[in-house]
Amino acid sequence: MSQTVYCRKYQQELEALPIPPLPGKKGQEIQASVSKQAWEEWQALQTRLINEKHLNMLEPSARAYLMEQMECFLDNRETDQAEGYVPRES
Repeated sequence: MSQTVYCRKYQQELEALPIPPLPGKKGQEIQASVSKQAWEEWQALQTRLINEKHLNMLEPSARAYLMEQMECFLDNRETDQAEGYVPRES
């Protein structure tokens, strides 16, 4: 049986991440407060942002930008979107 966590994005008990997604204290905080579903959705948005905005992940400013966007996404605040992105129709 998988563990659950009270997800800060969805405000309900959902499946937890099996391991911290980032190293250190930040990763532990995310594992304790973000569901697997929310983290997977963030990873998809993060990938679009990196690709569409041509972010160089070696630059500290790009990493700081993504951390800021991650916090906005997980707290249900407005995030930047990749220009020209059109979601697939189900």
